[in-house]
Amino acid sequence: MDLSLNEKRLIKVLEPLKKADPATLAARMGTSEEAIIQYAMLLAGRGIALVEKQVSTTYGLTDEGARYAREGLPERQLLKVFGDSIPMTELTKHPLSRIGIGQMRKKGWITVREGMVEKTGNDVPGEDELALSDTARGGAGIFSLLKRGLLTEQQEIKYLITLTPDGEALAKKGLELEAETGTLTRDQIIAGTWKDLHLRRYSLDTLPRKVYPGKIHPYQRILDEMRQTLLEMGFAEIYGGLAQSSFWNFDALFQPQDHPAREMQDTFFLKETVPVPQDSRG
Repeated sequence: MDLSLNEKRLIKVLEPLKKADPATLAARMGTSEEAIIQYAMLLAGRGIALVEKQVSTTYGLTDEGARYAREGLPERQLLKVFGDSIPMTELTKHPLSRIGIGQMRKKGWITVREGMVEKTGNDVPGEDELALSDTARGGAGIFSLLKRGLLTEQQEIKYLITLTPDGEALAKKGLELEAETGTLTRDQIIAGTWKDLHLRRYSLDTLPRKVYPGKIHPYQRILDEMRQTLLEMGFAEIYGGLAQSSFWNFDALFQPQDHPAREMQDTFFLKETVPVPQDSRG
């Protein structure tokens, strides 16, 4: 079996340790942890080593989340400022009303009838409030707080590397550590001295590491933030076609005929025409 010098060195260092993490092996081999993981993955592909990946997830409060952990979520604070009922016009004057009213309605804490906000009495602490006080709880509460931007998620990845029985048998046979040449110089090629060098062998069967260079467009991020804000306020989301008629996009919203958004510079118009909806003609 053709092994590179670094693979052989890793086997010899790993043999007496039985199991070790990349940091320990990197210190003994005088290289980086990333390089150790690369060598270990190559050995794993040959059935010589086993690489265990351990992923642990922790959650931390954002500045806003830390404030709410001390003072309570906006909907909880808002619920405490009135008795059994309050006029909506009065409640909207509170600085937390923009977020709090939508969340209270979503959770079923209040009902709105004829301009009056009334408590339902069903305001027991939810999973999100419990998770806010104890981020180790996990569950749906954590997911809700992440969506609201009150928590951040951190993932810590650890690796443990061990030799398989085949790897241990190979180590006991003894491995010859011979210097390798991975890159040829111009002089070596011209002089022909490369013929006497021990060249590193490369396997074309080994796939390169996947790279995911794509990122969310800044404009899409703004749309996502606006969508999340409206949902938190209690609005419902509906779906339609990619192309909307001018009636629904402009007229139904009482947008003036001379509004700049109606110009061809800001709106793409299609040649198709559709009839005005019957229920809109009055």
